[in-house]
Amino acid sequence: VFDLHRHNIDHITVPSSRGPEFGVLRRIDDVFDCWFESGSMPYAYIHYPFENVELFEKNFPGHFVAEGLDQTRGWFYTLMVLSTALFGKPAFRNLICNGLVLAEDGKKMSKRLKNYPSPMEVINDYGADALRLYLINSPVVRAETLRFKKDGVFGVVKDVFLPWYNAYRFLVQNAKRLEYEGSAPFVPIAVAVIQKSSNVLDQWINSATQSLVHFVREEMDAYRLYTVVPYLLKFLDNLTNIYVRFNRKRLKGRTGEEDCRMALSTLYNVLLTSCKVMAPFTPFFTEVLYQNMRKICDGAEESIHYCSFPQEEGKRGERIEESVARMMKIIDLARNIRERHNKPLKTPLREMVVVHPDEDFLGDIVGKLRE
Repeated sequence: VFDLHRHNIDHITVPSSRGPEFGVLRRIDDVFDCWFESGSMPYAYIHYPFENVELFEKNFPGHFVAEGLDQTRGWFYTLMVLSTALFGKPAFRNLICNGLVLAEDGKKMSKRLKNYPSPMEVINDYGADALRLYLINSPVVRAETLRFKKDGVFGVVKDVFLPWYNAYRFLVQNAKRLEYEGSAPFVPIAVAVIQKSSNVLDQWINSATQSLVHFVREEMDAYRLYTVVPYLLKFLDNLTNIYVRFNRKRLKGRTGEEDCRMALSTLYNVLLTSCKVMAPFTPFFTEVLYQNMRKICDGAEESIHYCSFPQEEGKRGERIEESVARMMKIIDLARNIRERHNKPLKTPLREMVVVHPDEDFLGDIVGKLRE
């Protein structure tokens, strides 16, 4: 028989190998959909209910399942049907459904057409972390389709990894400068002391870092992968364009060694915490930074992936975060006005008038944020 379709094989019988008394074997009328087996996975893989009853009952339903959109009628469906029939509840607490990755032209990726860049080429050019972040920040984690563009991966390198690395490099250069100038080697000040810093930007970046920890924990607990990258982008932009830029004098030691060490310790703590928060998303990049940073930290774990995920430490100063955000808005508005009047950024302004209905905010602007 060369054609194994049902109508060609229904009449065939096979003598049972157990002996003539067992009669003949023939095709049964009904065959289960093969997805039935994969839908039985939560029970079958530990041979429930014949053994491991306690293990099963402790861990069912699973925390999450993840599969592509094409499994809606296959695996997701049979998992749901079987667990509903057996236990009256779903087989999973959370479902992560990925969309499909298409070629840049919107067609299906095809080996024959070679209409997509080789994954290894993308990884060799931009790194696996950049590719991972690009996918996490795309519609594909919201069960929608993604037109894969190699330029998009380069965009992640430019917008995320270069600013992040520059902040780290600035820390390392200035920590080493202390030694070159004959001071004691840089050792980060304890976190409890940093949190009591009187400098307004230290207070602000410490609070923003705690907000990052709080946000990522909250979003990951809810399995929302796609909200993390936009928040990280905003955080890195604040770190490099506000904290590092406005603190250059302090970080370079021009306001005295004690103040310099406080600023460097604050930057060190922020970078270390952000690396720990982002380690699950960017495992390679964060490990490289961590391996250098751990050298000056007693009792540090061998790898960032051995560290516990950060907990919130101390209070978040939502008021100060809001004040600095408003200050940045003022700076952006002033830049827009300069551009409209063709005034270069380096030209000092004689005066600047800020109009705002909130007395507290105006107090911040003429007070601790005036500088």
